[in-house]
Order: sequence, then structure tokens, then C-alpha cells
Amino acid sequence: MDFNYTEEQISLQDTLRKFVQKDYTQEKRRALLKSDEGFSREAWKTYAELGLLALSFPEDVGGLGGNAIDTMIAVQALAPGLVLEPYIPTVVLAGSLVNAIGTQAQREKIVGAIAEGGLLLSLAHHEPNSRYALSNIATTATKDGTGWTLNGHKAVVVGAPFASHLIVTARTGGAQRDAGGVSVFLIDKSLPGIVTRDYPTVEAAAPRKSISRTSRSRPTP
Repeated sequence: MDFNYTEEQISLQDTLRKFVQKDYTQEKRRALLKSDEGFSREAWKTYAELGLLALSFPEDVGGLGGNAIDTMIAVQALAPGLVLEPYIPTVVLAGSLVNAIGTQAQREKIVGAIAEGGLLLSLAHHEPNSRYALSNIATTATKDGTGWTLNGHKAVVVGAPFASHLIVTARTGGAQRDAGGVSVFLIDKSLPGIVTRDYPTVEAAAPRKSISRTSRSRPTP
């Protein structure tokens, strides 16, 4: 078994390291922390142009067909810059979930938008009393005409302040701790009924967010 990086992986590593050293200085990072958005949309556009946002997704949905090692290399290369952009929340967490469970049409639309840099997502799954029980979900989703009404509270939603849409888990069947009966919804964060609270983490870096109340959306899938 060959544990050496491929030429493409080495090139990706070098490119991202040079980007961090030249274009993501600590002075620039501190300025971004104080900005209204708290991250750089210019840098996010650069990640898209470099193929970083498409790297870990299959080619049939607009990705580059990379693997977990490629993702690891990308994260390790960006880490020295303590980059603020929501790469892990959008690509690794939310994007990977959509790619794993979505229909082909949903994957093409959502993953394709992520890869192009036009969609920032955050995974809203954990709840205040769930601790580490992944199936402990009290948030409910009820069919309401042509849409759904979600009612509940999510906590520690990493990257949510930057996201335009949330990937929300909600129970459509079963008891609160049942492994089955959980659906996944794509929700526009600007919808009426969504109440959010942002708060800073260490050194006022990338903040996390809790969400609550109700909203309407369609499930994915």
C-alpha cells in the first residue's frame, strides 16, 4: 500500500499553503474578525476557483471526485491560517450529508451550488438536551398543506451565522429517542419564524449559533 501523496495532492497542499502565507495573514484575519460578516467572501470565492469546495464530492453532481485524504490535506493546509470561512460546516458536514442521502436531483442542485461557491450551509442537528445521543431529537416536522411546519430548538449550530440555508433534522415519526422517523430539511434561514442567537467562541472567532421556533420548508429528501 502506497501512503505517499499523489502529485495532485502535493500540488493542492502547496497551493493552499501559499495562499495562507500570502493572502491570509494574521493582520487580515484580525480585520475580518471585526467585520460585520466575520469571514472573507473573497477567500470563499478563491476556494471555489481552486476547486476546494468541489473537491470531496462525486463528479456526477459537479464535484472533483476526491476522497477523505484530499479533504484532510485541504484542512491541514488551511489550519495554520486559522481561516474563518465555514469550510467544514458547509462542505464536510452539511454538504456530505446531502450528498449521502439526497436524491440525484437534490444532490446536483445543492452540492453543485456549494461547489460553485454560491451556497453556504450549516447543519442544525444537536439539541440542548440530546448530549451525544444522535437520535435524541425533539424537534418535530408536521405536514402542512404543500409544505411542512417545523417546531423545536437546535443548539451549537457551527457556522450558522455565515449560512444562507440550514440543514435541519426533525422528527416526522416515532418517539423522541427512536433511531427511525427522522427527516432532513433544507431551510432558508431568512424564513419567518426562525429565531437565532449568535455568540462568539474563542477570541471572537467563527461564532456558533442556536436556532429555535418554527419554520416552513420541504424535506431533503
